[in-house]
Amino acid sequence: MDIAVFDTRRYDQEAFEQANATHGHQLRFFEPRLTSHTAPLAAGAPAVCPFVSDRVDAETLRILHDGGTRLLALRSAGYNHVDLEAAAALGMPVVRVPEYSPYAVAELAMCLVLTLNRKVHRAYNRVREANFSLEGLVGFDLHGKTFGIVGTGRIGRTLARIAHGFGCRVIATDAWPNQALQDDLGVTYVAAEDLYRQSDVISLHVPLTPETHHLINGAAFAQMKPGVTIVNTSRGALIDTRALIHALKTRRVGAAGLDVYEEEGPIFFRDLSQQVLQDDVMARLLTFPNVLITAHQGFLTREALTNIADTTLGSISAFERGEPLVHQVEVPAR
Repeated sequence: MDIAVFDTRRYDQEAFEQANATHGHQLRFFEPRLTSHTAPLAAGAPAVCPFVSDRVDAETLRILHDGGTRLLALRSAGYNHVDLEAAAALGMPVVRVPEYSPYAVAELAMCLVLTLNRKVHRAYNRVREANFSLEGLVGFDLHGKTFGIVGTGRIGRTLARIAHGFGCRVIATDAWPNQALQDDLGVTYVAAEDLYRQSDVISLHVPLTPETHHLINGAAFAQMKPGVTIVNTSRGALIDTRALIHALKTRRVGAAGLDVYEEEGPIFFRDLSQQVLQDDVMARLLTFPNVLITAHQGFLTREALTNIADTTLGSISAFERGEPLVHQVEVPAR
């Protein structure tokens, strides 16, 4: 099949070309993001592959459909950037990559915790300037601390095992508690309010839905233990960023590690170093020494990129052969 792959970088192209050796599709790579303005580039491609920062709204889908596209193959787990109802109305199946590497994301989450706790980012910059002072770099032992995990899907479960390995007391909240975590690691499931009150570290691992939008808001911050470290490697809009800024200013939050940001679309995956940053909220976040932001790189390991490409092309091959689409995204019931 002819596949139009949008919002691509060198690492995407390398992974897809390697995986395509066993599928034999025709790949067309486009650097621009998929929007209604760039959708005509995909004309003639039965399959289109967008990324998380692309805008796949009803207008974009209509243009793709008119150009011959019959399958939308997301190379991401999240799908909140796609108008699923519009796709269904057009008869265009949407498939995704539900799991590419839980280790990639969970390990980055712990990396953010460790970096913030031991001030590694600040120490690195100091030493490069020949400043070998240790003032202001005091951290704490993770061993014995309470590590709260919001959502124990594949990534949350992986992080629970990592935190347990550090000697943390792990607690979690999830609508569907995992019995294996309770039996093997002694993970205790609690209500969200109890998790906020007890945790020294909180890490978010739930999808973005209307119910989880701004899950962590002013009321949630008010319930948290003063000085808590909060990490988000899931979806930016899980956190009300303005409420986070207030919590940082009042020291309710002691540190924040963010691999995602609710208004990341115009910013992430681009080099803006020669421009004036137009996002005032992001600019304010960057002034805090106890905030560490990475540009949505949780998926960026060789293993994860390989799995993303294999799963995406596998779904496209299944569509071409008329086989069931095991990773199809269904329109949420109202």
